Amino acid sequence: MSLSIVFIAFFAMLGLLLLGLPIAVTMALFGVIGGVSVFGWPFLESTGAVVWSVQNENILTAIPLFILLGELMLRSGIADRMYISMAAWLGRLPGGLVHTNIGCCALFAATSGSSVATAATIGTVALPSLSERKYSMKQALGSLAAGGTLGILIPPSVNMLIYGSLTSNSIGKLFMAGLLPGIALSLLFMLYIGVTNLGEGGKREEKVSLRDRIRLSANLIPPAVIFGIVMGSIYAGIATATESAALGVMVALWFAWRSKRLNLAFLQSCFVQTARITGMILLIITAAFVLNLTISLTGVVDDLTAWVTSLGLSTTGLLLMLIVFYLCLGMFMDVLSMQVLTIPITYPIVVALGVDPIWYGVFVVLMCELGMITPPVGMNLFVVQSVRKDGGTIQEVMWGVLPYMLIMLVFAMLLMAFPQIALWLPNMMH
Repeated sequence: MSLSIVFIAFFAMLGLLLLGLPIAVTMALFGVIGGVSVFGWPFLESTGAVVWSVQNENILTAIPLFILLGELMLRSGIADRMYISMAAWLGRLPGGLVHTNIGCCALFAATSGSSVATAATIGTVALPSLSERKYSMKQALGSLAAGGTLGILIPPSVNMLIYGSLTSNSIGKLFMAGLLPGIALSLLFMLYIGVTNLGEGGKREEKVSLRDRIRLSANLIPPAVIFGIVMGSIYAGIATATESAALGVMVALWFAWRSKRLNLAFLQSCFVQTARITGMILLIITAAFVLNLTISLTGVVDDLTAWVTSLGLSTTGLLLMLIVFYLCLGMFMDVLSMQVLTIPITYPIVVALGVDPIWYGVFVVLMCELGMITPPVGMNLFVVQSVRKDGGTIQEVMWGVLPYMLIMLVFAMLLMAFPQIALWLPNMMH
C-alpha cells in the first residue's frame, strides 16, 4: 500500500471526526474498508477473532475498576474535605488558593485516574471560594484546567492503561513511570504560581494554626491510603494493575461507608456512570484493534518506518516533530481519539529508532495532556467553563492556560534530555 493512500486515509478519518462521526465508527469503518479492499471478504472472518480477544483481555478489566474507584471518590464527598485541608497548608504561599487548586488536582488525580473528573470536581469545590475572595479568574481557571490534566499522568491513569493495551507494555511499569513526572509537573505549576504572585499584589490566605492544620489533615487520609494501597501493591510486585484497582475499590467503599454516604442510590449512580464510560472506552479500543489489524497486515507501519528512517532524522528531531504533530491534533481532537489513532502508527516507528517504550508512554500521555488544554477543542477548557457560575467567557480560561501549556512544552524537553525522570522508578521495580 503506497504512503500517499495512507496519508489520504488518515486525513479522511480526521475529516469525518471533525464532522461529528463517532471515533469508534470511523476507525472500524476504515479498518474494514482497508482490509476488504486488500484481502477481500475473508478479512471479515479474522476481525471476529480480534474482537473476541480484545473483549477477553484480562488487563482491560482494570479500566472499569479504576473508573469505579474515581466515581466512588467523586461522590463520597472526599474532594470537598480534601480542598479545605490543602487550603490550610498551601494558602499562605504566594498565590494562596491557586496553589490549593494544583495540590488538590494532583492528589485527586492520584485516585481518580480521570482528567475530566479531576477538573470538574476540584473546579466545583474551588470556584465559589476563589470568586468570593476576589482571585483573578483568568489565573484561577487556568490552574484548574491545567491541574485537571494531571489526572492522566499521575497514576493510576486510564490513558496509561489504554496505551499499555495498545502496545502490550507493562501497566505497572507505565504507572510508575508517570509518578515522578506527574509530581515534577505539579511542582513546576506551583513554582510558576508562586513567582507570578510575589510582591504586594500576590494573594495569600490567612494563617491557620498548626493544631488546626494537623486536625484538618485527617481529611487527606482517604486519598493517601487508597493511593498507597494501589501503587504500593503494584510497586512491590504483589498485585497486578487489575488486582490493585480491585483493592482500591474495596477501600473506597469502606471510606464511603464511614462517611455515611453508602446506600443504594449512591451505588447505582456510581455503577451506571462507570458502565457508560467503560462501554464507550471499550468500544473505541475494539475499533482501534480492528484498524490495527488492517495496518499490520498491509505493512503500513513498515513502509512508514522506512520512510521516516530515509529522512535522516535523529531521535530528538523525530520527537520534536511529534510534539508539533500532537499540538496540531490537540486543537481538534479529544485525548482518547488522539491515542487510538496515533499510537499504532507512531509507536513502532519510535521504538525502531531506539526510544524506550515505557518512556514513550509517558511522552504520549504528556502530549495528550497538552491536547486537553489546547484551544479550541481542549476538553478541560469546556469542563472548567461549565462549572463556573459568574457568566464569564471561555476566552478567560484559554488565556489562563497559556502559561501552563508553555510549562508542559518545556517539561517535554526536560523529559527528552533526562529520560530517567520517567524511567528511574520502573527500573527499580520488583
